Amino acid sequence: WLFDANVGRLAATIVGLAVIVVLVRAAQRALVGRIEDTDTRYRVRKAVGFSGYVFAFLFLAALFSDKLGGLTVAFGVAGAGIAFALQEVIASIAGWLALTFSNFYHPGDRVQLGGIKGDVIDVGVLRTTLMEVGEWVDGDLYNGRIVRVANSFVFKAPVFNYSGDFPFLWDEIRVPIRFGSDRAEARAIIQQVADRVVGEYAKTSAIAWKGMVKKYRIEDASVTPMLTLVATDNWLQYTLRYVVDYRRRRGVKDALFNGIMDLVEASSGRVQLASATFELVAAPPISVQTSAGGR
Repeated sequence: WLFDANVGRLAATIVGLAVIVVLVRAAQRALVGRIEDTDTRYRVRKAVGFSGYVFAFLFLAALFSDKLGGLTVAFGVAGAGIAFALQEVIASIAGWLALTFSNFYHPGDRVQLGGIKGDVIDVGVLRTTLMEVGEWVDGDLYNGRIVRVANSFVFKAPVFNYSGDFPFLWDEIRVPIRFGSDRAEARAIIQQVADRVVGEYAKTSAIAWKGMVKKYRIEDASVTPMLTLVATDNWLQYTLRYVVDYRRRRGVKDALFNGIMDLVEASSGRVQLASATFELVAAPPISVQTSAGGR
């Protein structure tokens, strides 16, 4: 039986696949260890792994080339049943091809897929792996949960990409100012802090937005900080609209509010923040009279 052709092919298959696996892993270690950039390292590792699959397929096709004619009929008969049973798998593979050759998203992008928001840390043949942000954690911060989503999802629902062609987001903060405050000084305070904190984002995002205007049918929107005022029943509400890096929203809000509050406190009362707290300014005099012998 040692000289049986099928046994020989089986042994050759095992040895050949083992050699391919060893070579692929050795190549990944050798190449990845020399690359410092995270994105390039990931792409090289995936490219080497994909090459291993290609070599394995070619090796098996060459080894069993004389049997392929007979297998074609069997595969044709079973094809319909296999396609129905594995329709989700086939759709995921098609999704992987779409992700590979299009701009849905790439590793490193921040996306939202079906209500799940996170950073793409891996795109496999069947699934996309996300490091989730949000949920019980306020702000756009990691919560530590890793989520895997089938690649077929790209054909079934919208894909929200926070960092694709334009890696910036518009965000807003609202600053309530008491009636009677110096409106001009209040505006100057907020504008000064905005220019200091997010002014650099406005410059870099303007270049990226020019590329968006050339690529898509979209208006040449302003990316400089915009400040507007609305008088409400309780206070003057200033709304600051600005562009920020999609990974820095929470930190930028912290810097903006701290800067605004510092300058408001330094205004010697000319500008005051408002709140919904009720203040008892004065109470009328109260006179209590008692009659002698009264109950």
